[in-house]
Amino acid sequence: MTIAAATETQARRTRWGTGSVLPVLAILVLLLVAIAIRQPDFYDPPALLAFLKRSAPLIILAAGQYFVIVSGDFDLSVGSLVTAEVVIAARMIDGDPSATWPVIALVLGFGLLVGLVNGLVTTLLLVPSFITTLGMYLILVGAVYTWTGGSPRGALSDEFRQLGRRGIDGVPWLGEIPYAVLILLVVAALAILAMRADFGKMLLAVGDNPRAARLAGGRVAGVRTTAFVISGGCAAVAAILLGGFGGVSFQVGAGLEFTAITAVVLGGVVLGGGRGSVVGAMLGALTLQTLLTLLNLLGVAGALASAVQGLIILTAVAIGGLRART
Repeated sequence: MTIAAATETQARRTRWGTGSVLPVLAILVLLLVAIAIRQPDFYDPPALLAFLKRSAPLIILAAGQYFVIVSGDFDLSVGSLVTAEVVIAARMIDGDPSATWPVIALVLGFGLLVGLVNGLVTTLLLVPSFITTLGMYLILVGAVYTWTGGSPRGALSDEFRQLGRRGIDGVPWLGEIPYAVLILLVVAALAILAMRADFGKMLLAVGDNPRAARLAGGRVAGVRTTAFVISGGCAAVAAILLGGFGGVSFQVGAGLEFTAITAVVLGGVVLGGGRGSVVGAMLGALTLQTLLTLLNLLGVAGALASAVQGLIILTAVAIGGLRART
């Protein structure tokens, strides 16, 4: 199978079968209707933008996780990477505004570096990505605890936190456009453009049939490594936004790797690679955030969130398997 044929096959599946965004879009609409009934003022522009601001880090994480999953791998290190980035930033800035932008550049570079290491270990040393990124998760957690002595130190400057907290004021009708929403739009546009380029076609071909992609002349190792680098970069961006309104804590990134995977699967992306769209992954994250918001409005205990995510993963994977066989 050539790369072009694999891409066309995936496109048909995305439109009509496994990987379609239509199911998650329908679920999202139903949830939005339910929220409208429960809390009509949710759709006031300021309230809606505030919701999108809170959702932006998860959507960005899901976009990064999509590139790894659609290539046939996993990235379990993003949650610990988010925590490490926030803790490192607070320690290095320590309330000094002049250190803000150099530290932001360092945070982004560190995220890309972690992604590169994950990719090289997986592709060159042939370590399964599940083991590679689980090991990176443990390394980051242990290193951060050792470096801080078990307690986060320092403080993020207001200039750092405004990226997650504030926005452009005085916008007619909208009031304020959060910086987080603008950053999300940029990341989403870049992700969509990447998947429409030759890189995206190759990524889908690698996830669908790596042997065929290699025989067709594709740089399989390079494409898979790039996917991990993208995931690490997205985790760094998410960490910057979460540091803005989540504060400095060892819990800031706890469990985010599983939440991101849940969102990607909910968006119709098939575990194992080769099927699904980045738009579906981001819609999955938005749908998951909407569901959790609805549960909160209904007074459902927050402890059920993990159970809901587990149920979503099991259901989505089971349905995907059934649809793939039909």
